[in-house]
Amino acid sequence: MKKIIILGATGSIGKNTLSVIRSNRDDFSIAAISAHTNEEKLLKCAHEFNISHLCLSGKKPDSDHIDYTGEKGLLQMIEETEADIVVNGIAGSSGLLPSTAALRSGKHLALANKETIVMAGRLINELAHKNRVNLLPVDSEHSAVFQLLRNKKQEEIAEIILTASGGPFRKTAVDDFKNITLRDALKHPTWSMGRKISIDSATMANKGLEVIEAHELFNIKAKNIKVLIHPESMVHSLIRTLDGEMYAQISSPDMRIPIQNALTYPDIKYSTFGFLDLAQSSLSFYNPDKERFPLLFLAYQALELEGSYPLAFNAANEIAVNAFLRGNIGFTAIHQTVMEALNADWSLQAETLDSVMKIDRAVRTHTAGIVKRLTEL
Repeated sequence: MKKIIILGATGSIGKNTLSVIRSNRDDFSIAAISAHTNEEKLLKCAHEFNISHLCLSGKKPDSDHIDYTGEKGLLQMIEETEADIVVNGIAGSSGLLPSTAALRSGKHLALANKETIVMAGRLINELAHKNRVNLLPVDSEHSAVFQLLRNKKQEEIAEIILTASGGPFRKTAVDDFKNITLRDALKHPTWSMGRKISIDSATMANKGLEVIEAHELFNIKAKNIKVLIHPESMVHSLIRTLDGEMYAQISSPDMRIPIQNALTYPDIKYSTFGFLDLAQSSLSFYNPDKERFPLLFLAYQALELEGSYPLAFNAANEIAVNAFLRGNIGFTAIHQTVMEALNADWSLQAETLDSVMKIDRAVRTHTAGIVKRLTEL
């Protein structure tokens, strides 16, 4: 029986992980869980699954049953708890240090936190290799590529194709983007997600982050990573081999599928969810529009510039999205802010985790200044 630690247990990834474990109670047990501020749901999960190690990372708990608190407490819980695999469902850059703690303590990492790879992909890959543990992607697109590549040699791959739903604005006239409200941007047509990632999907910054992540995870050049809009969200990714043939991973848009595959790796096990009837389905694909989704193309630019530009793209986007969520800037100002932030010099390559965090803070400070100026216009 595998012992699991779930980080971000009350969020979307966490809830889906709990659902997978409910369906496979003979295969998994939960050793520890964390939440950021939702103490009530954390305690409810602990009661249902009889979990003894709990962490509330974002505030001081009211309950005496929670023995780990704050960021330091979260890292301590990961390091001290005996477990086989850590599911990292924490949102944003806050997920980086917990990922490193999991790998350093010799635990396999099922990773839904793409910022871990975008910020420090080379360092994370080296850490996983050094500690002889698996780095297992949980994002539906990267999980799909991971499964597709299991039976292929690296030298056989011509390109990776990531699919995207296109979010809520794939048909909205570009001239109307200036009128997009927060409520509009949070209405994702396919997935139920947190606020930040919903905005990232609406701008396709999320897909840009996934392009950077795919580059780091699968050691493939930016020019060989493509993105296709696929509104039905049934084909989660494709690979093209040198002979021109294409292979696709197709399933229902259900996050429990990639989560279960990560938890059961290297095995594939039967599941009660995710079966898709293609006879009742239709599939369509088209190229993303640069004018409609400029952040996707800024991510490619950041990746091609190398250095710390991918890290800067992520940090600047987080600051800009948070400003939009607070109502300080409009929807179109998100990409304007990121574009201006990337005009600064971020060519210095981060060689250590400390330097990653230092550059990340510098980008955030610089971007906050851009947001402040925009709000004063």
